[in-house]
Amino acid sequence: MSKSPQTSESILRRLEWTVLRRLDGILHGDYRTLVRGFGLDLAGLREYQLHDDVRHIDWNVTARLQQPYVRQYNEDREVTAWFLLDISPSVDFGSEAVKKRAVLMDFVGVLARLLTRHGNKVGALFYTGGRTGSVDNMIPARSGRRHVLHILDSLNAHPELATSPETNLGDFIKSALQIIQRRSLVFVVSDFISAPGWTEALARMVMRHEVLAVRLFDALEMELPDLGLLVMQDAETGEQIFVDTHDKGFRRRFAELAEKRESSLRESFGKAGVDALELSTNDDLVDVILRFADLRKRRSHIAAGGGVPRHLSATAPGDARA
Repeated sequence: MSKSPQTSESILRRLEWTVLRRLDGILHGDYRTLVRGFGLDLAGLREYQLHDDVRHIDWNVTARLQQPYVRQYNEDREVTAWFLLDISPSVDFGSEAVKKRAVLMDFVGVLARLLTRHGNKVGALFYTGGRTGSVDNMIPARSGRRHVLHILDSLNAHPELATSPETNLGDFIKSALQIIQRRSLVFVVSDFISAPGWTEALARMVMRHEVLAVRLFDALEMELPDLGLLVMQDAETGEQIFVDTHDKGFRRRFAELAEKRESSLRESFGKAGVDALELSTNDDLVDVILRFADLRKRRSHIAAGGGVPRHLSATAPGDARA
């Protein structure tokens, strides 16, 4: 990722050469390893197994045989995907050269192009922050490379905001539910620094759509190095405080609070029943996507035989957040 401003065309061209070509070489065009279609044609029935989606239970057959059975479907050939993009002020943070917003743009560019070049449609909903949680901009779902450029152009056009009222991700997701009517693949891309209440909204989204939570973060949000006196600013409110990072006790308390928040996030994703992709500002995007694809592939394989948790978090091997 370049430090200087880039046009949407240059961003997409870079992603096509440095990320998509690597993914093609590894996945051999099997993009459905990453995203599954949504079947409408009934393929058959099988006995219900632990952690199957209860929405697929065939109640007539279940009542007749006195044992729960679930419907199995063939996948649609086409997928409609929506990106719910949180570009509130906290997403413009980055401790080094790369900000979370740049990671967001790269992720959207790669996944949107991966989907559209196979004939699928993608749309985007933008949220710039604030308590109302309203959708600030909507790009309808369409296909093609030019449409991906349109989404990236819109992201580039949104200015960085110094402050905003507290982010309300829950209301943003509720607003998105009113807009996205047809069953779709939904990427909720955010750092999930928000007022409480988004877990319930995300769970309702999961009931209607295939949902992937893409959580953005920066290493400095997890652990503070010893840098002496610093001015820390709340990315949402703009409030500033002086802190002494030379103080080991302060750094320890900061790390403990960060770990507490991590535990809370893991619990929230689990309650919502959503897969979570952790995406850091210093991650290699190809490695992260492949790791996530592997987790989804293993979950689908194991789920066919039962006994797999609904929530899997795609984090680095050995990472405490996994």
